[in-house]
Amino acid sequence: MEFFEKLGKKATETFNSAAEKTNKMAVDTKLKIKINDCKSKINDLYKEIGKKVYEKYVLDGTMDVKEDINEYLSKISEITDEIEGYERERLELKDMKQCENCKNKIEKTAKFCPECGAEQPEEEIHEAEVVEEAQEQNSETQSDNEERKDVETKVAEDIKEAGEEIKEKAEEFEQK
Repeated sequence: MEFFEKLGKKATETFNSAAEKTNKMAVDTKLKIKINDCKSKINDLYKEIGKKVYEKYVLDGTMDVKEDINEYLSKISEITDEIEGYERERLELKDMKQCENCKNKIEKTAKFCPECGAEQPEEEIHEAEVVEEAQEQNSETQSDNEERKDVETKVAEDIKEAGEEIKEKAEEFEQK
């Protein structure tokens, strides 16, 4: 029976690992979609800016459109900040960060950038941030954990049944 208990534990560990990787991939895909949506919005704003410039030139014969496009420029800045936030989240999923100097992707624990050699600042983790992150992860993964436990229980039962069948077959074989 010890063999089957070990087998059940190993199956559970494998399932948990696969579920975690799948969850990270799903989150990464959602972030990529959000980034692409933001980039599409920026392209639409660029088109609007171009349209404003052209209209101003054709109607007024001038190119002074600074006042007309300030709203578009501020929207582009907001969306760009949003994209950077999504990119940071993607790096977090991969236990990576961005070099402060060259913006290269580097290991989260790196003290120096392997690309440019710049010293990396220590990451400060504030207690409030840790608590908030834990609460967010808790609420998001609570239902996932319940589903995972149900699947783990089913897998363990299936393994136990398979083990009993193997044991019976082995006993039948020994009797022959």
